[in-house]
Order: sequence, then C-alpha cells, then structure tokens
Amino acid sequence: MTEIRKHYFLEEYCIIASERSKRPSDFKTLEKEAEIYPQKCVFCLGNEDKTPPATAVYKKIGGSLKITKDSEDGKIREKNWVARCFPNLYPAVSPEAELSLTHHSYLNTVSYQGYGFHEIIVETPEHSKNIPEFNDEEIKLLLTVYKDRVDYYQSKKNIKYVSLFKNQGANAGASLSHMHNQLVAIPIIPPILQRELQVIKKNEKCPYCEISEKESKSERLISENKDFIVIAPFYSQSPFETWILPKEHINHLREFDDKLLESLAFILRDIISRISNVLDKPPYNYMLFQLLDKSYHFNIRIQPVLSIVAGFEKNTGEQVKEQSSCSRV
Repeated sequence: MTEIRKHYFLEEYCIIASERSKRPSDFKTLEKEAEIYPQKCVFCLGNEDKTPPATAVYKKIGGSLKITKDSEDGKIREKNWVARCFPNLYPAVSPEAELSLTHHSYLNTVSYQGYGFHEIIVETPEHSKNIPEFNDEEIKLLLTVYKDRVDYYQSKKNIKYVSLFKNQGANAGASLSHMHNQLVAIPIIPPILQRELQVIKKNEKCPYCEISEKESKSERLISENKDFIVIAPFYSQSPFETWILPKEHINHLREFDDKLLESLAFILRDIISRISNVLDKPPYNYMLFQLLDKSYHFNIRIQPVLSIVAGFEKNTGEQVKEQSSCSRV
C-alpha cells in the first residue's frame, strides 16, 4: 500500500511505499568508511597543533570540570582534554565577513555576505568511540558542551540562529571519522523554521505539544522517559527517522536545567544505540531545532543515511520511503 502523507502542520508531503521494503538492497548502508589511524587524525589527543587554536577546552581536574582555551597565537595548546572546540578550518560562514545586504534588482532578490561562526566540537579524545559506547558521565558532558556552546554563540550580537548538528560517517557528510559535531551561528532564521513558526503562531496550541501527546498513544512510539518522547514521525524525510520531543513545552537548549539535560542525554544515547544495533552502525545525521521565540518547541531529529535521493524526489520535492518499523528500533 502506498500512501501520501502531509506534514503535521506544514504544506509538505511525503510518500510511504511499504512494498518497496521487500527489495533486497533497501536499508543496506552505503560503503563503510576507510579507517584513519589516530596518529594521523587531527582531532585526536596529542594532535592539538594540527587544528586552529581551541576557543573552549573541557578538562577534568580533581573530579571537577574546568573550561579553558588555547592561546590565540596557538603557541600554548591545552592537553589532556575531554572535549575540545575550535573554529572550522574550512568555514561555511566567517566572523570576518561584513553584515551587509546586497540587492540584485535584475533578479528581484537579495544576498548576504557569509557572516557568522562555524565551530567544530570534538566530543571525545578517543578516536573510535561513538555515542553508544559513552558512559553516563561522558554522555552528560556531551550535552553540557552542546548547551554551553549554543548559549555562547546565541548571545553574540546579530546572531539569530545557532545550528548544531552531527554528520556521523562519510555518507552522512563527515570528512573525518573521529566523532565530532558542528555548530554554525548565522544572522538569519532558516526558512524551514520561519515556516514552522508562522504555523505555530496561528494555532491555539503548540503543534509539537499535540504531536507529543497523540503519538505517545500510537504505534509510532519508540521510547520515552519522564521528560521526553521518541517517535517515528508520521511525516518523515528518511527511512528510520526519529524525533526526540520534550513532553513539556520548552523552546531552546539554553532553557534546560541540569536534570532535564541529563534526561535528554540518556534518551539520546539510547535511541542512537538502538539505531546502531538495528541498522549495523549506519551513517546518520542528527540536528537540534530550537529558537529563542517562546512559541517554538525544541526537538532533535535523527536521520540514518540508508539510500540515495533519486530523480523523483529531486523533481517533486516529495520523499519516497519505506515505513519505519518502530518494533525494530
């Protein structure tokens, strides 16, 4: 049975084609990445001089977490770290760019210079370690670093949106196999979030709150704890896509207290572990969606990379995929 499904509250559609799951090549991950040895990896412990000077270095000293940084000239590099943040050597945006608007009258459009900040967050000094292997302390630290860095850039003048995302594996967009996240802070709110916010503000009740409430009773429920729900969304953009939603309305990571952050850390590790086990460690992306506007509802979307976008999807903008099986995750 094939079904065309509408997004929960946007005018977007996807196609669910259950019969396609019978094809033998479906849900096979793309080629495995070649292993890079730690001594050659610029993100590994001991290779700090091979990256730009770190703007934030997280260290464990006497059981306490200390945050420091490298010297600006790079002559002093902090060692023995548990997480490390530094500017991307090949940034999508730059703080050196002018925040100016250019009008292209012949095209009836405008463009901006690429002002912003692009940071790499190396989440572990261990080259081959990934989220499923993180212990409780490590996964809590991971979310603490996320919150710190998001808050740091969100507080900067002219920054309206902070994008935090993970590309895990070459086929998900990662150029290095050592686990890391990227953060991009920009002076505009992305169109997808603008559209969501417009619809949200028209509703009497937050659509995400309604999704959380209704899907908690549906066959698409994957997991939950006292603070969060994990679902295979009715409208999805990739096979085995999952969403993590707070049960209570909260708009931004900077609003999380320590207990809520810990709760999120544990459920994130749990769902990444399940996906890794079921799909044999697939490449994947996860993205944090958040806005300073109190109307918005924070969420994380995890998308395994299991297939290639083909002509129909590119031609129509509609995604054709198999229905994710919640019982498998």
